Amino acid sequence: MSIKKWIFVISLLFSSSLFASPDIEHWITNNGARVYFVNAPELPMVDVNIVFNAGAARDGEYPGLAKLTNAMLDEGAADLDADAIADTFSSVGANYSASSERDMAVLSLRTLTEKKAFDTALNMFAEVIAKPSFPESSFLRIKQQLLTALQAEKQSPQSIATRTFFQKLYGQHPYSRMSVGDTVSVEKINLDDLKAFYQQYYVAKNAVVVIVGDVSKQQANEMATTLTKNLKSGNTAPELPAVTPLTKQQQVVLPFPSSQTTIMMGQIGMSRDDPDYFPLYVGNHILGGSGLVSMLSDEIREKRGLTYGVYSYFSPMQKAGPYVFGLQTRNDQAEEALHLLKDTLNAYIKNGPTEAQLKAAKQNITGGFALRVDSNSKIADYLSMIGFYGLPLDYLDSFNDKVNAVTVAGIKDAFKRRVHADKMLTVLVGGETK
Repeated sequence: MSIKKWIFVISLLFSSSLFASPDIEHWITNNGARVYFVNAPELPMVDVNIVFNAGAARDGEYPGLAKLTNAMLDEGAADLDADAIADTFSSVGANYSASSERDMAVLSLRTLTEKKAFDTALNMFAEVIAKPSFPESSFLRIKQQLLTALQAEKQSPQSIATRTFFQKLYGQHPYSRMSVGDTVSVEKINLDDLKAFYQQYYVAKNAVVVIVGDVSKQQANEMATTLTKNLKSGNTAPELPAVTPLTKQQQVVLPFPSSQTTIMMGQIGMSRDDPDYFPLYVGNHILGGSGLVSMLSDEIREKRGLTYGVYSYFSPMQKAGPYVFGLQTRNDQAEEALHLLKDTLNAYIKNGPTEAQLKAAKQNITGGFALRVDSNSKIADYLSMIGFYGLPLDYLDSFNDKVNAVTVAGIKDAFKRRVHADKMLTVLVGGETK
């Protein structure tokens, strides 16, 4: 093997240890938007995310309102219609996208930093953010698309299980609602509702601006100003109510004409700033978060052949998100699979992982960390999370150290205190086809 090849192989072997997290800079604009910036000069492009605290948890009386508002922003801005906006972005090779989840609404732009392309894309993005015109024809079209999607959802056992799971787990809490809303609510929503939602939540003090790419700090500062100067300063969204955990076990069985039964089981999990985040995260990685090599997969898929896949994950949010277990199995195997799922969880809470399992999990998590921040868009997503949830600026720097600091005793302690197998919500959808 040549010297160059040896150097290449060695560089791969030690790539994770040589990983250096990006240098994050942070400031606040004059009208209150929080800005997070990473200079990444490797490619002549820049990724921008603007994150508003305007997800489905802010829907109020109208589930689906946040998603409809988010989807309408590029349908018309200033004196331009949706086609003109799309043509402007495509004429310079820029990509615009928007999404809305329970906690946040996100608007994203990727553009080249060549001056003409950069100026055109950035100015158009600023118009979309600050001057949406909410045209009625687009509103009626998108509303109908949402209603059609809600009808289609009724044919999906996974969607039915997920909706039921969140409704039963969160009760009256805003997290009980799906971001797509429901048919009754979406039918009632009108344009005035969207405009009022936009005026309250799409404001500078409720925004996080993330910029990653081949621009200087001065340019990033000017970008942030351009993007937010026409937004009202406004106020941050009010704090969401605390989540009430389940006090007893619940099981919901929904018949569905399918040969497979969808099983979802879970409880209230944790928030983004939870002090038990790392022992719970690493512990779950071993139990059900590492795909085919997890303990649940070994017990239920490999040893018994009861399912093609089984998983568990925490979904941390502003307030406590869910801890979810899930699988699909043949109808006649559903009871056995659920029993085994509970037995494996109970044994894990009692015994915890072995030292060998913990070592393998740490290597898997930390070894793959560099790949999770190996592009500007991935770094932008992490910065969005750091900014939105108020995580420390050294989050990426300290992530692997905190994973490596987790112990078997720490996982056992966290799971015994936080995971309650006797207070799980279980939803089963299926079972009608023999």
